[in-house]
Amino acid sequence: MEQIRLQKFVAECGVMSRRAAEKEILAGNITVNGEAVEVGRVIDPARDKVRYKGRPVMRKRNSHKVYLMLNKPRGYVTTMSDDKDRKCVASLVKDVGDRVYPVGRLDYESEGMLIMTNDGDLANKLMHPAHHVPKTYNVRVEGSVTKEQLALLSSEMVIDDYKIKPVECKVLRSKNGYTVLEMVLHEGRNRQIRKMCELAGLEISYLRRIAIGTIELGDLHSGQWRWLTKEQIKYLKEYK
Repeated sequence: MEQIRLQKFVAECGVMSRRAAEKEILAGNITVNGEAVEVGRVIDPARDKVRYKGRPVMRKRNSHKVYLMLNKPRGYVTTMSDDKDRKCVASLVKDVGDRVYPVGRLDYESEGMLIMTNDGDLANKLMHPAHHVPKTYNVRVEGSVTKEQLALLSSEMVIDDYKIKPVECKVLRSKNGYTVLEMVLHEGRNRQIRKMCELAGLEISYLRRIAIGTIELGDLHSGQWRWLTKEQIKYLKEYK
């Protein structure tokens, strides 16, 4: 008889990440044998019937792990469905052949690289603070950026009563009334770059993630996806 925690089982079935499953369990949206349960409930997949919002959750036969990067456009939410009827990244990966879900988030107005997979263990690892992979962004702001503003953005700023780790920040170019910054984050707070720029008195006109660790977005067009290479998958799995 197999014993497995409910949130891990849901992640292995490719429905969502383990952390997302924990939230859905707390909300009562994931049930076991028709009843709401607590996070950490141990189940036997061969005997227990798991449902998410009324739909059965089960492992696929001959299931395999898939890994891809998506160039998320603006105007999409980083979820598989949305109760406000906004466009979701799920619609951009319908042709993958397997249900994949995003690792981490990019906010509605942001664009760029998003890793998606059905490997729940890897997703859970990458979203854990102990294994945070550096993420690189190009940030276009209106006007010029002073030395003082650049120093502030590179310091231990306090965001939402939390002291963030220093961010690597430099000017890539400045012309025609705007400046493009490169910012490398070593942790991922909610809307961190937008809040940092707001505190520095800078107005963002676009924000694009261009790399996760050594994996670069490259020339992948907006709204398109491509498979990660074996080397890129190995890099993510072995990152410490």
